[in-house]
Amino acid sequence: MADKVIITCAVTGSVHTPSMSRYLPITPDEIAEQAIAAANAGAAILHLHARDPKTGFPAPDPALFMQFLPRIKDATDAVINISTGGGMTMTVEQRIQAAQQAAPEMASLNLGTMNFGLFPALNRKTEWQYDWEPEFLENSRDFVFKNTFSDIEIMLAKLGEANGTRFEFECYDVGHLYTLAHYVDRGLVKGPIFLQFVLGILGGIGADPENLIHMKATADRLFGDQYRFSVLGAGRHQIPFATMSASMGGHVRVGLEDNLYIRKGELAQNNAEQVFKIREILAGLNLEIATPDEARAMLGLKGADNVSF
Repeated sequence: MADKVIITCAVTGSVHTPSMSRYLPITPDEIAEQAIAAANAGAAILHLHARDPKTGFPAPDPALFMQFLPRIKDATDAVINISTGGGMTMTVEQRIQAAQQAAPEMASLNLGTMNFGLFPALNRKTEWQYDWEPEFLENSRDFVFKNTFSDIEIMLAKLGEANGTRFEFECYDVGHLYTLAHYVDRGLVKGPIFLQFVLGILGGIGADPENLIHMKATADRLFGDQYRFSVLGAGRHQIPFATMSASMGGHVRVGLEDNLYIRKGELAQNNAEQVFKIREILAGLNLEIATPDEARAMLGLKGADNVSF
């Protein structure tokens, strides 16, 4: 398994708005269908958010998650990873409630408070399907993505300790690695650790190859052989940085949460397209993809029989 690559597919997220792509899954049915197709295409982990099915607005309601989580579980053996990143208008308590109720094998955990700028997208669109979309993007100028030490400790306790959920630790900057090391030193986080290096978000570390090399070297120093890493390259950086990650011995993340395109100027018509594209690249690098059960073994997960959906 050492040479096998875990593909994570982030299906919808809370960054892109419906007007940006007609292919972005919004309703529970669309999220379920695209997640299942991505798993069938080779994604071992499915990173999931929910949206209001009438407006596409990011939604934390566990009842919405429960409209697609059981369907995905019944149709695939993929690892289900529930986001705690939520959306711009949500409190931390709202962001974790779906994962608290569902007790998934994995949940995301963001490792630091930061600016999170979505407003540049206003320059690329002039017509909007919903009134909330331009306001949502504009409000990101004055938005602080809150992930304090207290917030992190709440997630570690209420999701990890209470439910046996393990984490996709999302690292938007080098300092986030030192925050995680603090919790490792305190014994609140134990290996195997799964890091998601996030590059290219306005407010976080830039999408420069040198930055990824530095983050990897820092993680090596802090965590030794107790971690595995994956890379999220935002927007046009998705495939180049996934390729770089795989060539460095890491894992990959694709999906419409992170990038709406399959190639320059052409919208991806579904998440599975991006999974197939990265699979072709991995094959060209003579790398095999990990099955969901191989991913479970690598990441020390509790198994699909021990969730609450």
